[in-house]
Amino acid sequence: MEAMSVTHLNPSPRAESLSVGKRRGALVLAATLLGFAGVTQAQTFAPPPPPENQSLTMFGVTLYGIVDIGLQYDSHGAPFSDYFPAGSADIVQKNSNHSEVGATPSNLSQSRVGLSGLEPLGVGDWNGIFKLETFFNPQSGEISDALKSLAQNNGRSVGTQTTNLDSSIAGQAFQQSLVGFSSQTFGSITFGRQNTLLADGVSKYDPQRASQAFSLIGLSGTTAGGGDTQDRRLDQSLKYIANYSGFHVGAEYKFNGSTGAASTAFEGQLGFEMKDVFQIDAYYAQVNDAIAAAAISAADFATLPLGFAPDKSLAATVSDNTTFGVMATYSLGAPKFFAGYEHIKFANPGDPLAPGFDDIGGYKLAFINNAAYDINKKLQVYWAGIRWQIQKLELIGAYYGYHQNSYATGSHLGCTDASAGSCSGTENVVSFSADYHFTKRFDTYIGAMYSSVSNGLANGYLNTNNIDPTLGVRFQF
Repeated sequence: MEAMSVTHLNPSPRAESLSVGKRRGALVLAATLLGFAGVTQAQTFAPPPPPENQSLTMFGVTLYGIVDIGLQYDSHGAPFSDYFPAGSADIVQKNSNHSEVGATPSNLSQSRVGLSGLEPLGVGDWNGIFKLETFFNPQSGEISDALKSLAQNNGRSVGTQTTNLDSSIAGQAFQQSLVGFSSQTFGSITFGRQNTLLADGVSKYDPQRASQAFSLIGLSGTTAGGGDTQDRRLDQSLKYIANYSGFHVGAEYKFNGSTGAASTAFEGQLGFEMKDVFQIDAYYAQVNDAIAAAAISAADFATLPLGFAPDKSLAATVSDNTTFGVMATYSLGAPKFFAGYEHIKFANPGDPLAPGFDDIGGYKLAFINNAAYDINKKLQVYWAGIRWQIQKLELIGAYYGYHQNSYATGSHLGCTDASAGSCSGTENVVSFSADYHFTKRFDTYIGAMYSSVSNGLANGYLNTNNIDPTLGVRFQF
């Protein structure tokens, strides 16, 4: 599942550009390899399954994919997007002004098609590995591009906007494109564009498995991105993960040798596991020049400088983010319990960005705020839930919460109401879902998520709550 930033957390919660023809070409290229396959989405690269299960694997190369689509009702929403990965906002947003109903993509899992490979190197248990993934919206047939959903709303008033949120998914040909080495003994080391350690942790420790329709931390990439959703996946990153006698270790570093996304970033992970009973992981992340992109306001859009294309320009808030987190799960057999906590500090960037900066997806930042956090913003994220497996039926219930401090200055200093987005505020989310597996590859689901905001996190909102009853089907191969 792919996570996106919620509008109210960063004036607007990132991605990469290709022409429509090139995007579709990447998808067609993957489709022509239908002789390969299997399902490989684990955090580490295990050896291929036995030959009898390799219906879509050949010569160590596997084709895998997910198609997930459903029907959703939003009590307070905005017209659905053909490009935003989740289609609808799912949780209440500033532009949530009326009820909406329609087809939504990727409710349980991000729809995707991918190739992965594993080649024994003949040296111990070392293998060469690679992965390529393309994300798409099955209800529209478009390559997923959250930043396009932002640009489509440039210059529009809040009440006339369609669904638009920031994300790391910005029309790139491949959302993951990595190559490296793996060993069952020593772990794996990979380089390229890939998920962060925090993103892996959210997928593992979220009771709703980072579902976009039923999970706040799945729909919003703030948690998985260490403050900003564009950092849920990192370009030019080197990543190491391993499991030594039940201890999890991981480290990831992003180099700053190209334009687009944050500058440098580092994440570390340390954890412990009692197999099939208890798991816990602690995380640390530091992201410099983290970007929270947004549609350009009507006032700014009227003064868009020459040389900035209206459909490829955005506004942004930039910050240096520091994150500490701990996540755990405990199993009693059929019922499994989950809990997690993150503390994220947002500070003004030590290396401010200038207008014209090239963001991911080929979008340019026309208007940049480098001074949003004269007082550090501190966001606390917390969640708990239960997942219960009853033969082919899985039942899930979860609670998620956000709390931000008051980081306002001037006349709003210390405010605790909705007079400014920098006042202290909270968001509360409760969700329930049921997923029935007819077969290993085909399942159907139903559920709902209720979200509400208050005080600073409700500033500028047309409505302060939403519920999104959703039902759908998913095919995995």
